[in-house]
Amino acid sequence: MRIIKDTNIDFMKQMRIGFILSGVIIFIGLASLLLHGGPKLSIDFEGGTMIAVNFTKEMDVNDIRSSLSNVNVEGVSYDYSRQEIKHFGSPSSISVRFASQEEEYGNIAQSVIDHLYKEFPENIPEDTKDFILSIEKVGPKVGAELSGKVIMAIISALALILIYISIRFEFKFALGAIAALAHDVLITLGIFSIFGLEISLPIIAAFLTIVGYSLNDTIVIFDRIRENIKTRRRDDYLTIINASINESLSRTIVTSLTTFVVVLVLWLFGGEVIHNFAFAIMIGVIVGTYSSIYIASPIVALLHTKQK
Repeated sequence: MRIIKDTNIDFMKQMRIGFILSGVIIFIGLASLLLHGGPKLSIDFEGGTMIAVNFTKEMDVNDIRSSLSNVNVEGVSYDYSRQEIKHFGSPSSISVRFASQEEEYGNIAQSVIDHLYKEFPENIPEDTKDFILSIEKVGPKVGAELSGKVIMAIISALALILIYISIRFEFKFALGAIAALAHDVLITLGIFSIFGLEISLPIIAAFLTIVGYSLNDTIVIFDRIRENIKTRRRDDYLTIINASINESLSRTIVTSLTTFVVVLVLWLFGGEVIHNFAFAIMIGVIVGTYSSIYIASPIVALLHTKQK
């Protein structure tokens, strides 16, 4: 069943508006990245220790910060009040992130947990197992190694996509697809920077998922363009592209809506651990659908005109 039937939208006539809109959003995102000195990286890449604890009632971050100004670690007093402290999903849960130090004595995470036990005994769950939500620790060398591997993974994926589409279609189609993928990742990264969200390994996985989703949508339109070029030889190139997008529009909208609804449910009810991952996928679904129509296809049209 087709939800949208017999559309005749002139998408190519709107390509300039699409380029301007995308340019403005990407510029705002890049400006945010420059102002913040790059994306906000998690301990997966920067290294450090992160603990998350759950109290029995709503906690004030400032109270936690004040209590951590004097933490005893192996007989030495440390001031952790300047570390990153924030709520972890709910007002009663708190996460504390410690940057990597050249010399660390003792178990910092356990010392901080013990300190919070003593400072807020009335707010600790009866079962102490319910107090500690998670403890993560990544060394600075491991973080640097992960950063290098992530960059290589993204470059390799884009290179393979370029080769695949060049073989299956034409090189101009590959350039259009790569431009759309870069567009999707830059916008998602910019939105994460604007909202101050961390880039972690799950978010990198979300970016690669966005690339795959957007590419799939783009290839469907490219396939229809290739078929229409063979059957509608008397029509000009822009007319063929418009017809191909309109013929694929119902499928594109149905696929995007079903995916978006599933990810929206994950975002609403999936919990703090999967919250940012689902948010990235949500952005990717919207931007990926948009870029397949207003970025990839118009770039193919422009390259075809220039080639002629």
